[in-house]
This record gives sequence, structure tokens and C-alpha cells, in this order.
Amino acid sequence: MRAITAAAHPNLALVKYWGQRDATLNLPVNPSISVNLSGGTTTTTVTFDATLKSDRVALNGAPADTRACARVTAHLDRVRALAGIATRADVRSRNDFPASAGVASSASAFAALSLAATRAAGLDLDMRALSILARKGSGSACRSIPDGFVEWIAGDNDAGSYARSLVPCGYWDLRIISVTFGDHAKEVSSLEGHHAAPSSPFYAARLAQTNETLDTVRRALLARDFPLLGMTAEREALSLHAIAMTSRVQDRPWLSGIYYWKSETLRLIHTIQTWRQEGLAVYFTLDAGPSVHLICEAKDQADLESALAPAIAPLNGSAIISEPGRGAWIVDKRACASTPADTSCIR
Repeated sequence: MRAITAAAHPNLALVKYWGQRDATLNLPVNPSISVNLSGGTTTTTVTFDATLKSDRVALNGAPADTRACARVTAHLDRVRALAGIATRADVRSRNDFPASAGVASSASAFAALSLAATRAAGLDLDMRALSILARKGSGSACRSIPDGFVEWIAGDNDAGSYARSLVPCGYWDLRIISVTFGDHAKEVSSLEGHHAAPSSPFYAARLAQTNETLDTVRRALLARDFPLLGMTAEREALSLHAIAMTSRVQDRPWLSGIYYWKSETLRLIHTIQTWRQEGLAVYFTLDAGPSVHLICEAKDQADLESALAPAIAPLNGSAIISEPGRGAWIVDKRACASTPADTSCIR
């Protein structure tokens, strides 16, 4: 079978999912909305090779570790089951952004792997089926399959949990600046955070608010209402961290809660709110980590960059700038009849 190369961007959730309905299938307890980040790309080549006795996986030019190999092989097994083959594969994947960039590399990794592997195996899955497959490798990977601003339908079973595009990447000229501080692994993983979430006394209240939050973000996107989008996303992110900080991690009884922030995180949050008070239209969102993602409209990018550089220098911060990005795509379009995403926003 031929080698196929696919690429995908990571994504940033504007409405988060926090907590899982089914950990095996990566079914979330609530829907979420995200934007693909053009500032980072994972590019993956998959070749099914009958001479291989086991899958061979290389990440950024080096053999993958045991855990990464196991995750890739498990995902390839899903593809092999769909295609009715048993052939082992050679997988070569590379990120053009550092692991410490503050964006979820597993989302772009499993989105690119899903597209490349299915096409290499002779399959041509539609967008919904491909996002379902990607979700099984890494939950948020399903959101890197469609184009632009994406909604992950939570569903209550495997077939009903998938991602769809709300508006394309060229619909709204926004900028997302992802700021990270150093390169230190977080003490409590996102997976542990998902498992611990129901122990928070505020968990049910956040879920009860989710439908209203989703409706507000959809409305803000369609109307290109930046203050509404920004403030809603900002408060939504803080609600996730309120859950994390009041959760109990079963095997870590010495922790009163999960604290993903660093002191630098809080300093930048205060700075952003000061800038807004002074007239600079910028908002932030946070994932399960210390990085801060700043959001502005393109017309304010230069002013924000001028203010940001001196603000993050003493915090040992670094930044990646993104626009809303396209969904997963085949790098060589001659290799297949179609690509699964809008090609109008090639990064």
C-alpha cells in the first residue's frame, strides 16, 4: 500500500469539556467548541508495509517511547479493523511547534494520524466518521478534523459523539497568541483531572450552565460579536479551573485540589484585564495547564504584540501566534480524490 501524508492543527477550546462519560471511548460529559490554531502543525506519514513484523513509530525524527508506540498501535488497530487488514505500518510524525508551546499536541497528532492511516489503508471516511475515529485516539483530536471553529457533539454513545464545523476558518479574522512559561510537566494530568472532576461540589452547577454557554458562543461567532465571545470564553475557562481547584484526586490525598496555574499565569491574567480597562480589546482562555491564550481581532494584533513582549519577558514567557486554521488535510492532494476539510485557509 502507498504512503500517505496528512497534517492537522492543534485546537483551543473556547467552551471546554471537563469530565468523561466513558473513558474508554473518550465520550465527554458535555459538548465543547474550539478553534483550530494555524500556528502549529503536526505532519504524519503512514505506510502500511507487509514486511514489518510490528508497527514502527518515529516522532520528530527519533523512535517513539513505549507509551507513545502503544497509543499509536492501538489507534492503527482501529484503522486495521475498519479496513479489514492486518498489515503493520511505518509511522513518521513531526510537530513544527515545541511540546512546551501550551497547545495540545495530541489533538493534532491523532487527527493527522487518523487521516493518513485511513487513506493509506484504502479507506475514505467522511468528516463525521473520521472525527469519531480521531476521538478514540485522543478526545480533543476529533475537533482538529473539521475546519475553523468546531463543535464537538457530546453524544451518549460512540456513533453520536463527533465534531462538526460551525463556521470556516476564514469567517472571522481573529488572532490567538499562546503564551507558555518554561517547560515543566504538570503534576496532575488532564486525564486525572477529568476523573476527579465529579468530586467538586460545583461540578453539577457548571454542567447546568453549559448549554447556555454553548448557545452564547455560537451566537457570538455567527454575529462576530467579539466582546461577547471573549468574555464568555474567559469566564468559561475560569469555571473549569474552579472545578479543578475543588476536586479531589483519589491517589493524592495531600492535595486540596488541582492547581494548574503558575504565579506567572495569574500575573498575566491581571495584566490582560488592566489592558482591557485601558481600552485594548483582548481576552484570554486557559486549558488544563499554566499557559495563557490571548484572543484579539486582527486589527488589534500589533498593539497587543507591542504590549505583550515586555510583559512576558520577565516571566520567561514565549508566544506562538495563530489564526483560525483549517481542518485536517492530505498534504499531497494528488494522492486521493478529496480532502476532508475546506482548503481555503492553507497555513
